[in-house]
Amino acid sequence: MSGAAETSRRLAIIGCRGRMGKLLAARWSAAGHDVGGLDLPLTDEGFSSALSGADAVFLCIPAGALSEVLPRLAPHLDGRQVLADITSVKMRPLAQMEAAYAGPVVGTHPLFGPKPQPSDLRVCVTPGRNAEEPHIALVEGLFRDMGCASFRSTAQAHDRAAASIQGLNFISSLAYFSTLAEQEELLPFLTPSFRRRLEASRKMLTEDAPLFEWLFEANPLSQESVRQYRSFLNVAAGGDINVLVQRARWWWKEER
Repeated sequence: MSGAAETSRRLAIIGCRGRMGKLLAARWSAAGHDVGGLDLPLTDEGFSSALSGADAVFLCIPAGALSEVLPRLAPHLDGRQVLADITSVKMRPLAQMEAAYAGPVVGTHPLFGPKPQPSDLRVCVTPGRNAEEPHIALVEGLFRDMGCASFRSTAQAHDRAAASIQGLNFISSLAYFSTLAEQEELLPFLTPSFRRRLEASRKMLTEDAPLFEWLFEANPLSQESVRQYRSFLNVAAGGDINVLVQRARWWWKEER
Protein backbone atom coordinates (compact mmCIF):
# COMPACT_ATOMS: atom_id res chain seq x y z
CA MET A 1 0.00 0.00 0.00
CA SER A 2 1.20 3.51 -0.77
CA GLY A 3 -0.37 5.16 2.27
CA ALA A 4 -3.40 7.42 2.65
CA ALA A 5 -4.97 8.90 -0.45
CA GLU A 6 -4.35 12.58 -1.14
CA THR A 7 -8.06 13.08 -1.87
CA SER A 8 -10.76 10.80 -0.52
CA ARG A 9 -13.18 9.63 -3.20
CA ARG A 10 -16.60 8.08 -3.06
CA LEU A 11 -16.50 4.84 -5.06
CA ALA A 12 -19.13 2.30 -6.07
CA ILE A 13 -18.19 -1.28 -6.87
CA ILE A 14 -20.70 -3.40 -8.79
CA GLY A 15 -19.84 -6.99 -8.01
CA CYS A 16 -18.45 -6.20 -4.58
CA ARG A 17 -18.74 -9.79 -3.32
CA GLY A 18 -16.62 -11.25 -6.11
CA ARG A 19 -12.96 -12.02 -5.48
CA MET A 20 -11.64 -8.97 -7.31
CA GLY A 21 -14.45 -6.75 -6.05
CA LYS A 22 -13.58 -7.69 -2.46
CA LEU A 23 -9.89 -7.04 -3.07
CA LEU A 24 -10.41 -3.59 -4.58
CA ALA A 25 -12.97 -2.58 -1.97
CA ALA A 26 -10.67 -3.58 0.89
CA ARG A 27 -7.61 -1.84 -0.52
CA TRP A 28 -9.40 1.36 -1.47
CA SER A 29 -11.06 1.50 1.93
CA ALA A 30 -7.67 1.02 3.58
CA ALA A 31 -6.34 3.90 1.45
CA GLY A 32 -9.00 6.23 2.87
CA HIS A 33 -11.69 6.14 0.19
CA ASP A 34 -15.43 5.80 0.87
CA VAL A 35 -16.39 2.57 -0.87
CA GLY A 36 -19.94 1.43 -1.45
CA GLY A 37 -20.92 -1.77 -3.14
CA LEU A 38 -23.66 -3.68 -4.86
CA ASP A 39 -23.99 -7.33 -5.77
CA LEU A 40 -26.77 -9.72 -6.65
CA PRO A 41 -29.64 -9.15 -6.60
CA LEU A 42 -29.24 -5.99 -8.69
CA THR A 43 -32.21 -3.72 -8.08
CA ASP A 44 -33.04 -0.12 -8.94
CA GLU A 45 -33.00 0.69 -5.25
CA GLY A 46 -29.60 -0.91 -4.89
CA PHE A 47 -28.15 0.98 -7.87
CA SER A 48 -29.57 4.27 -6.61
CA SER A 49 -28.08 3.80 -3.16
CA ALA A 50 -24.68 2.51 -4.28
CA LEU A 51 -24.15 5.16 -6.97
CA SER A 52 -25.36 8.17 -5.01
CA GLY A 53 -22.53 10.69 -4.76
CA ALA A 54 -19.97 8.34 -6.34
CA ASP A 55 -17.05 9.84 -8.24
CA ALA A 56 -16.34 6.56 -10.02
CA VAL A 57 -18.26 3.34 -10.61
CA PHE A 58 -16.27 0.14 -11.13
CA LEU A 59 -17.81 -2.87 -12.82
CA CYS A 60 -16.16 -5.87 -11.18
CA ILE A 61 -18.28 -8.37 -13.06
CA PRO A 62 -17.59 -10.86 -15.87
CA ALA A 63 -17.43 -9.22 -19.28
CA GLY A 64 -20.21 -11.52 -20.42
CA ALA A 65 -22.57 -9.92 -17.89
CA LEU A 66 -22.08 -6.35 -19.17
CA SER A 67 -24.86 -6.57 -21.75
CA GLU A 68 -27.34 -7.46 -19.01
CA VAL A 69 -26.08 -5.09 -16.30
CA LEU A 70 -25.35 -1.90 -18.28
CA PRO A 71 -28.95 -1.11 -19.35
CA ARG A 72 -30.01 -1.34 -15.71
CA LEU A 73 -27.03 0.62 -14.42
CA ALA A 74 -26.86 3.49 -16.92
CA PRO A 75 -30.07 5.32 -15.85
CA HIS A 76 -28.56 5.76 -12.39
CA LEU A 77 -25.36 7.45 -13.62
CA ASP A 78 -25.37 11.25 -13.54
CA GLY A 79 -23.11 11.96 -16.53
CA ARG A 80 -20.14 13.25 -14.53
CA GLN A 81 -19.23 9.94 -12.90
CA VAL A 82 -16.41 7.88 -14.35
CA LEU A 83 -17.57 4.42 -15.41
CA ALA A 84 -14.80 1.81 -15.38
CA ASP A 85 -14.46 -1.94 -15.69
CA ILE A 86 -11.74 -4.46 -14.80
CA THR A 87 -12.27 -7.09 -17.51
CA SER A 88 -9.44 -8.90 -19.25
CA VAL A 89 -10.65 -7.85 -22.70
CA LYS A 90 -11.13 -4.24 -23.63
CA MET A 91 -12.43 -3.57 -27.16
CA ARG A 92 -15.90 -5.04 -26.75
CA PRO A 93 -16.48 -3.96 -23.10
CA LEU A 94 -15.33 -0.41 -23.84
CA ALA A 95 -17.72 -0.21 -26.80
CA GLN A 96 -20.56 -1.60 -24.69
CA MET A 97 -19.99 0.89 -21.88
CA GLU A 98 -19.80 3.82 -24.29
CA ALA A 99 -22.97 2.71 -26.05
CA ALA A 100 -24.83 2.63 -22.73
CA TYR A 101 -23.34 5.77 -21.13
CA ALA A 102 -22.49 9.14 -22.65
CA GLY A 103 -20.28 10.19 -19.75
CA PRO A 104 -16.58 9.42 -19.22
CA VAL A 105 -15.59 5.78 -19.58
CA VAL A 106 -12.18 4.39 -18.61
CA GLY A 107 -11.36 0.73 -19.16
CA THR A 108 -8.89 -0.95 -16.83
CA HIS A 109 -7.28 -4.37 -16.61
CA PRO A 110 -5.53 -5.20 -13.34
CA LEU A 111 -2.81 -7.61 -14.44
CA PHE A 112 -3.12 -9.68 -11.28
CA GLY A 113 -5.57 -11.92 -9.48
CA PRO A 114 -7.34 -11.68 -6.13
CA LYS A 115 -4.23 -12.74 -4.19
CA PRO A 116 -1.46 -10.66 -5.80
CA GLN A 117 2.17 -10.42 -4.85
CA PRO A 118 3.56 -6.87 -4.51
CA SER A 119 5.50 -7.30 -7.76
CA ASP A 120 2.27 -8.16 -9.63
CA LEU A 121 0.50 -4.85 -9.04
CA ARG A 122 0.34 -3.39 -12.53
CA VAL A 123 -2.78 -2.04 -14.23
CA CYS A 124 -3.45 -1.30 -17.90
CA VAL A 125 -5.68 1.76 -18.43
CA THR A 126 -7.58 2.21 -21.73
CA PRO A 127 -9.38 5.57 -21.85
CA GLY A 128 -12.65 5.88 -23.76
CA ARG A 129 -13.31 8.60 -26.30
CA ASN A 130 -15.18 10.87 -23.84
CA ALA A 131 -12.66 10.46 -21.03
CA GLU A 132 -10.63 13.60 -20.44
CA GLU A 133 -7.36 13.87 -18.57
CA PRO A 134 -8.95 14.49 -15.12
CA HIS A 135 -11.10 11.36 -15.52
CA ILE A 136 -8.13 9.22 -16.51
CA ALA A 137 -5.98 10.69 -13.75
CA LEU A 138 -8.70 9.93 -11.21
CA VAL A 139 -8.69 6.23 -12.12
CA GLU A 140 -4.89 6.06 -12.23
CA GLY A 141 -4.72 7.78 -8.86
CA LEU A 142 -7.09 5.28 -7.31
CA PHE A 143 -4.91 2.38 -8.39
CA ARG A 144 -1.81 4.26 -7.25
CA ASP A 145 -3.41 4.67 -3.83
CA MET A 146 -3.65 0.90 -3.48
CA GLY A 147 -0.01 0.41 -4.47
CA CYS A 148 -0.36 -0.24 -8.20
CA ALA A 149 1.68 1.07 -11.11
CA SER A 150 -0.42 1.86 -14.18
CA PHE A 151 0.26 2.40 -17.85
CA ARG A 152 -1.99 3.55 -20.69
CA SER A 153 -2.87 1.71 -23.86
CA THR A 154 -5.53 1.58 -26.53
CA ALA A 155 -8.19 -1.11 -26.31
CA GLN A 156 -6.92 -2.67 -29.55
CA ALA A 157 -3.30 -2.78 -28.40
CA HIS A 158 -4.44 -4.28 -25.11
CA ASP A 159 -6.47 -7.01 -26.76
CA ARG A 160 -3.64 -7.86 -29.15
CA ALA A 161 -1.30 -8.26 -26.17
CA ALA A 162 -3.89 -10.25 -24.20
CA ALA A 163 -4.41 -12.57 -27.17
CA SER A 164 -0.67 -13.25 -27.20
CA ILE A 165 0.04 -13.43 -23.46
CA GLN A 166 -3.13 -14.98 -22.05
CA GLY A 167 -4.92 -16.48 -25.03
CA LEU A 168 -2.00 -18.08 -26.80
CA ASN A 169 -0.56 -19.48 -23.57
CA PHE A 170 -3.92 -21.14 -22.95
CA ILE A 171 -4.38 -22.43 -26.50
CA SER A 172 -0.82 -23.71 -26.95
CA SER A 173 -0.92 -25.53 -23.60
CA LEU A 174 -4.37 -26.89 -24.40
CA ALA A 175 -3.26 -28.17 -27.80
CA TYR A 176 -0.05 -29.64 -26.40
CA PHE A 177 -1.69 -31.66 -23.64
CA SER A 178 -4.59 -32.63 -25.90
CA THR A 179 -2.06 -34.03 -28.39
CA LEU A 180 -0.49 -36.23 -25.72
CA ALA A 181 -3.69 -37.25 -23.93
CA GLU A 182 -4.82 -40.89 -23.71
CA GLN A 183 -1.37 -42.25 -24.55
CA GLU A 184 -0.70 -44.43 -21.52
CA GLU A 185 2.52 -45.69 -23.09
CA LEU A 186 4.09 -42.24 -22.58
CA LEU A 187 3.82 -42.29 -18.79
CA PRO A 188 7.09 -44.17 -18.04
CA PHE A 189 8.99 -41.59 -20.09
CA LEU A 190 7.88 -38.41 -18.32
CA THR A 191 10.80 -36.10 -17.53
CA PRO A 192 11.17 -33.46 -14.80
CA SER A 193 10.76 -30.68 -17.36
CA PHE A 194 7.50 -32.23 -18.61
CA ARG A 195 6.21 -32.58 -15.05
CA ARG A 196 7.03 -28.92 -14.39
CA ARG A 197 5.05 -27.89 -17.47
CA LEU A 198 2.22 -30.21 -16.48
CA GLU A 199 2.01 -28.69 -13.01
CA ALA A 200 2.29 -25.13 -14.32
CA SER A 201 -0.72 -25.75 -16.56
CA ARG A 202 -2.85 -27.61 -14.04
CA LYS A 203 -4.89 -24.70 -12.68
CA MET A 204 -5.32 -23.02 -16.08
CA LEU A 205 -6.62 -26.19 -17.78
CA THR A 206 -8.75 -27.49 -14.91
CA GLU A 207 -10.10 -24.81 -12.58
CA ASP A 208 -9.78 -21.80 -14.89
CA ALA A 209 -10.46 -23.41 -18.28
CA PRO A 210 -14.02 -21.96 -18.66
CA LEU A 211 -12.70 -18.47 -17.96
CA PHE A 212 -9.84 -18.74 -20.45
CA GLU A 213 -12.14 -20.31 -23.04
CA TRP A 214 -14.53 -17.37 -22.71
CA LEU A 215 -11.69 -14.82 -22.85
CA PHE A 216 -10.31 -16.44 -25.98
CA GLU A 217 -13.69 -16.30 -27.70
CA ALA A 218 -14.41 -12.74 -26.50
CA ASN A 219 -11.13 -11.33 -27.78
CA PRO A 220 -11.49 -10.40 -31.47
CA LEU A 221 -7.73 -10.78 -32.01
CA SER A 222 -7.40 -14.33 -30.66
CA GLN A 223 -7.56 -16.03 -34.04
CA GLU A 224 -4.89 -13.72 -35.45
CA SER A 225 -2.56 -14.75 -32.63
CA VAL A 226 -3.19 -18.46 -33.27
CA ARG A 227 -2.49 -18.03 -36.98
CA GLN A 228 0.85 -16.41 -36.18
CA TYR A 229 1.70 -19.27 -33.82
CA ARG A 230 0.75 -21.80 -36.48
CA SER A 231 3.15 -20.14 -38.92
CA PHE A 232 6.03 -20.81 -36.51
CA LEU A 233 4.92 -24.42 -36.06
CA ASN A 234 5.13 -24.71 -39.83
CA VAL A 235 8.75 -23.51 -39.62
CA ALA A 236 9.42 -26.30 -37.12
CA ALA A 237 7.66 -28.84 -39.31
CA GLY A 238 9.95 -27.77 -42.15
CA GLY A 239 13.01 -28.55 -40.02
CA ASP A 240 14.32 -24.99 -39.52
CA ILE A 241 14.61 -25.38 -35.75
CA ASN A 242 17.65 -23.13 -35.33
CA VAL A 243 15.68 -20.22 -36.81
CA LEU A 244 13.21 -20.59 -33.97
CA VAL A 245 15.91 -21.09 -31.36
CA GLN A 246 17.62 -17.86 -32.35
CA ARG A 247 14.34 -15.97 -32.33
CA ALA A 248 13.22 -17.39 -28.99
CA ARG A 249 16.48 -16.32 -27.35
CA TRP A 250 15.24 -12.72 -27.59
CA TRP A 251 13.65 -13.28 -24.18
CA TRP A 252 17.05 -13.80 -22.59
CA LYS A 253 18.97 -11.20 -24.58
CA GLU A 254 20.10 -9.43 -21.40
CA GLU A 255 21.96 -12.57 -20.36
CA ARG A 256 24.17 -12.69 -23.45
